[in-house]
Amino acid sequence: MQQGGGSETEVTWEDQQNINKFGRLNNRLHELEDEIKIAKETNENLEDSSNELILTDEEVVRFQIGEVFAHVPREEVEGRIELMKEANGKNLEKLEQEKDSIVAQMAELKKILYGKFKDSINLEED
Repeated sequence: MQQGGGSETEVTWEDQQNINKFGRLNNRLHELEDEIKIAKETNENLEDSSNELILTDEEVVRFQIGEVFAHVPREEVEGRIELMKEANGKNLEKLEQEKDSIVAQMAELKKILYGKFKDSINLEED
């Protein structure tokens, strides 16, 4: 126990829960940023593939399914790529919404924790 006018603030159970929640949210934020990056790259790749299909004269093209390339009619491939772009776009939108929610929750926790602990706590990344 500290005597005198020290600046130590007692950490309550609730404070510890908020600190732990902030840490979990921060970890999820980093995971989401990676997932968003991959989804954006996938979107670009699908867009490139779609553009390449427009330029080809072939009626049957090679389409990768898993580890195998199959000869598939161009129109079917165009349809599949459009479906993949749509699904990936919806996924990207969902990831962005989750990221926005987490950023808002983290801002609220920062306000609470910095309000109580001032300079005694560091919630910023270097």
